[in-house]
Amino acid sequence: MAVRHFLTLLDLSPAELDQLIDNAIALKRSWQTGEVRDSLKNRVLAMIFEKSSTRTRVSFEAGMAQLGGSALFLSPRDTQLGRGEPIEDTARVISSMSDAVMIRTFEHDKIERFAGVSAKPVINALTDDYHPCQLLADMQAYREHRGSIRGATVAWIGDGNNMCSSYINAARQFDFHLNIACPEGYDPDSALMAENADRVSLVREPEEAVHDAHLVVTDVWASMGQEEEQAARARAFAPYQVSPSLMERTDRDAVFMHCLPAHRGEEVSEDMLDHPAAIVWDEAENRLHAQKALLEFLILGA
Repeated sequence: MAVRHFLTLLDLSPAELDQLIDNAIALKRSWQTGEVRDSLKNRVLAMIFEKSSTRTRVSFEAGMAQLGGSALFLSPRDTQLGRGEPIEDTARVISSMSDAVMIRTFEHDKIERFAGVSAKPVINALTDDYHPCQLLADMQAYREHRGSIRGATVAWIGDGNNMCSSYINAARQFDFHLNIACPEGYDPDSALMAENADRVSLVREPEEAVHDAHLVVTDVWASMGQEEEQAARARAFAPYQVSPSLMERTDRDAVFMHCLPAHRGEEVSEDMLDHPAAIVWDEAENRLHAQKALLEFLILGA
């Protein structure tokens, strides 16, 4: 059977994604009741980090431990990748010694090249283009709090970055409409927008994007690697802060999410993470359980 990878949400069918979210919710409940699970006993996840991380490293490492397996943390300083070994050579070796490989890197091309020769499943734990693992956690959080997201309206406020691109894919896979509000010059990928024109609307005013929305999402204004653009981005995105006053324009039962880390006073107001609509802490915890479900799916075919 061909190796399955998870580089974007499009690597799984909508039915498989729904099944995965259901399993994530079940795994969360069983973990909360203290149930011991060893479905990945003696299995090893290799974790390659070229970008720093909090939630990604902790969730994958803890997730493997909770399922009876183990995880190896590998940085460019610890491997020959940092000394110029071809990605394909590294992929062949690491995938021969592990049961899955998780990669957090910059260029999306790197993870595609790695997966192209890997003998084991490869998981995209964030590239400059996509962040599909975060979307699993987000979709799980919405389902837990509000039920199915099918047919809902989602508002993305801010940069047309990797998270925004994954939300565009999610609109297709989970069947909702996505309103994107961003300043000129910071639009999402045009080809991706064109491919999903029936599900995605691009506007300039946050107030228009959030009108009657069921979910509002944002992210930092300057992602990793864009620190030199911080001042210019702060000026461009100043009108795009998510605040309680902006949430007043949404559906009465709307929820708010942020993938974290959050910069209070910038993309979110100082009090937004404490707003009754904010479910960011459940969203963050779900990285653990959604990824456990993903690991079982890819490693066990379950």
